[in-house]
Amino acid sequence: MSSGSTAEDVFAEGGEMGALMRSFDWAKTELGPVESWPLSLRTMVGVVLSNRFPMAIRWGERLLQFYNDAYRPILGDKHPASLGAPASQAWPEIWNVLGPLHEKVLRHGTSEWAEHFFLPMHRKGFSEETYFTFSYSPIPEGSGRYGGVLVTAQETTSQVLSERRLHTLQQVSASSFQAKRVDDAAQRAVRALGENPNDVPFVLLYLCEQDGKQLSLAASTGLPAGHPPPPGWLGLELFREGGPLAEGLSSREPLALAALSQHLGLALQPEAPRAATRAVVLPLEGGAEGGSPGFLIAGLSIRLEYDAQYRGFMGLVAGHIATAIANARAYEEEKRRAETLAELDRSKTVFFSNVSHEFRTPLTLMLGPVEDVLASDRLEREEREALERVHRNGLRLFKLVNTLLDFSRLEAGRMQASYQPTDLAALTVGLASAFDSAVAKAGLRLVVECPPLPAPVWVDPEMWEKVVLNLVSNALKFTFEGEIGVALRWREDHVELSVRDTGTGIPPEELPRIFERFHRVHGAKGRSHEGSGIGLSLVQELVRLHGGTVRAESTLGQGSTFTVSLPAGSAHLPRERLAASRAAAPASARVAPFLNEASGWLSSPRPAPETAPAPPPTVPLARSQAPQGHILLADDNADMRDYVRRLLEARFTVEAVAEGRAALAAAEARVPDLVLSDVMMPGLDGFGLLREFRANPRTAAVPFILLSARAGEEATVGGLQAGADDYLVKPFSARELLARVEGALRLARERAARERLARERADFEQHLIGIVSHDLRNPLAAITMSAATLLRRTDLEERQRRPIGRIFASAERANRMIRDLLDFTQARLGGGLPLQPQALDFHALSQQVVDELQVAHPERAIELERGGAGQAFWDGDRTAQVLTNLISNALHYSPPGTPVRVRADEEGTEGVLEVHNEGAPIPAELVPRLFQPMQRGDKERNTVGRSVGLGLYIVDHIVRAHGGRVEVKSVEGEGTRFTVRMPLTVAAGGAGGAP
Repeated sequence: MSSGSTAEDVFAEGGEMGALMRSFDWAKTELGPVESWPLSLRTMVGVVLSNRFPMAIRWGERLLQFYNDAYRPILGDKHPASLGAPASQAWPEIWNVLGPLHEKVLRHGTSEWAEHFFLPMHRKGFSEETYFTFSYSPIPEGSGRYGGVLVTAQETTSQVLSERRLHTLQQVSASSFQAKRVDDAAQRAVRALGENPNDVPFVLLYLCEQDGKQLSLAASTGLPAGHPPPPGWLGLELFREGGPLAEGLSSREPLALAALSQHLGLALQPEAPRAATRAVVLPLEGGAEGGSPGFLIAGLSIRLEYDAQYRGFMGLVAGHIATAIANARAYEEEKRRAETLAELDRSKTVFFSNVSHEFRTPLTLMLGPVEDVLASDRLEREEREALERVHRNGLRLFKLVNTLLDFSRLEAGRMQASYQPTDLAALTVGLASAFDSAVAKAGLRLVVECPPLPAPVWVDPEMWEKVVLNLVSNALKFTFEGEIGVALRWREDHVELSVRDTGTGIPPEELPRIFERFHRVHGAKGRSHEGSGIGLSLVQELVRLHGGTVRAESTLGQGSTFTVSLPAGSAHLPRERLAASRAAAPASARVAPFLNEASGWLSSPRPAPETAPAPPPTVPLARSQAPQGHILLADDNADMRDYVRRLLEARFTVEAVAEGRAALAAAEARVPDLVLSDVMMPGLDGFGLLREFRANPRTAAVPFILLSARAGEEATVGGLQAGADDYLVKPFSARELLARVEGALRLARERAARERLARERADFEQHLIGIVSHDLRNPLAAITMSAATLLRRTDLEERQRRPIGRIFASAERANRMIRDLLDFTQARLGGGLPLQPQALDFHALSQQVVDELQVAHPERAIELERGGAGQAFWDGDRTAQVLTNLISNALHYSPPGTPVRVRADEEGTEGVLEVHNEGAPIPAELVPRLFQPMQRGDKERNTVGRSVGLGLYIVDHIVRAHGGRVEVKSVEGEGTRFTVRMPLTVAAGGAGGAP
């Protein structure tokens, strides 16, 4: 810098301030003409004017002021009057602080320095809260004297306020988000705001009541002691359109406290000169049906300008409180739901406890009279077969009911064991050997290896029976050739039971879920499709009650082995449940249902006669006894096959098979006139059989009727849409079955009327029940229909009619209770929704995320561009997480001083969220791995210039869960652009993550 002697030389490089100083008449000041100034002053003035950092000089005894262009914003409305004026005159409001500092610098020739120093300046028409980092340095005048002070200053008000406000937001989040109740969340949030009276002098938080008509005061802070309390209730009409506060709400502009007090009846009276005179009213977002869950009334500092930064801070405060309230409300709702479920569970337990006796009563009343009648030698063959069918299915129903009740008691923690020292080998041999005849009938071998054990084993004998019977019957169900092995071995500190088979095996992907309740292996080949899906789960729970474990090993197509391990001794069992050894009760009643069910898998209970018997008396005879068509019947339940065959064979020739593949083979040999098929069968089920028939030109036009225990309009429509001509729900009457069969055959001959009549048959209005209903309805159907058939006989003696009448009445009663039980069982099924989509304004959401990150990074520029309507149906919290991760990533990898650009827009049916930074490009080899969760060492991170963590991995999963995708473009000189595209409407209950 030249130390010229003229004003033109001194002020040559001063910009606007240089021009102003050249035009200033310095001769009229105590400094005199510029040419007479000391060389040090002229030199320093030139240095200051040419500097782009805020600098000033205060010279002489009165400290006359010189400053450059960069210093002018600090002066505010004090410029240009401050030029050449004494500093004490320019800064009277803070001279009591600055004056001593100048005096010390001039007197001792030492520098003074301060960081983020608070100064209450009056430069905008009010006393403003400001902060500065500055240094004061002496300027030598010669002869060891100092002529003035060099001031280097930077205003840090924005930084200090940002850090203070960010801390407040963190405190609001950290405290309120821990709350589990709405009132606690409100009080915690407001208490955190009360710790920052400089930004928020007072706060009133009003929340909507459940009636949606008024607001209640949830929390308040900042009101002086002795101040009249604010009203506890406010009407919502104050805030709605047309109300006195509606305009302030829509504009988000401050309201005069006097007017606000008048509208709300608050009687807010400033107690001190610094008390707030203005306040803002902000709605909390996220209420039901687009409404607000409440309103925040917050005072504004009289020492701060309500600028964009202040406005953004208040918006974030409202957003944080709204989120905390929503989280607490969601927790309360979840807690209420949990309490409701717990109450339902208690009610269910009481229900099962009460209904246990009620179930056994009608079953006993059915089985007892049936056994009495069967003991008679006066029954005709047809009567005996009908009653034997009732007895078999009554026992089967008894087994199913007991299994469901056992499982429900286990689930509720009400199953009480009585552990006894037991000869486990003898008990296991007896149970396994009961299956000898059934296994031999199936053409298999039963190998039982249960040598005597060195000591008794503590078990509950009845529970152990259920374990063994379930495992052996399960092995028989899925084994078609080879053998079933039951072995019991002593293994040092435990005993081990293994049940192995050479059956169909379990697919590897299904093996981990084999013990889950209600889980069944899809497409498994078994002797029957029937089963509740709780047998193995019940085994696992019973084994756990004994302190043991059960595991499964299987090879597909080769067989499976189930291994149960029980600890030896009794130290692992509850002492209060230990009992003395006693004689075991006969197990025949508990074994019989398993054997009856197993026998039903193998063949019909009685061979079909060579000649068709006379039809049941309840079925009117056809005019002609000649067969009216060939019917193919497929049903895996032997009793149901036998019953339906007997109903139809008086009018039709009937070919009955046990599963879908056999039906295809039979149709290949002879194309039937009509197919009757159960829906749920092992191997190829009814729907699969229907698809095969429709795909084959030879059988495509064959009428097809589906039989199923799954009731309800949805099941019916599903069957018809799959291509069935009719869908018949069990239990059905003989007349209804004949009518449907004859109708379907008639429709086949009258092809033109088929579509109209098929639509008429689609009007069924029963509820779809769970998978268990199939197993419960089949035996009940056989019992009810057989009893009804017998009761309609005119030649039935009165002594026989009375017990059969009791059977029929008991079966009907059981039917009602079974429906209740199934309702309870089905209510326990279902899943959660990982996504919670709702209508949202993603423009506002983007603005909120940008504002929050801008507060956290005041030194960086984040630019938001918005386009389109900005309306979508997304999960708001997850979408905010996506934007936050992408913007934070961009801020981290872009050079300082460059902006991060964000775009929230629409393109067709997709919403677009785009984040762009001007940093170095991503190496090409890293791009394919951006969305994989990885951790990199420092060496590799320095090599590639960036690290890959969980942020982008989470972004990718959230976007995929919304049905969207993430695109990455990174080019040298253009930076990196992440583009998220998601459908504007995402279905509720979407996928929980990317595959």
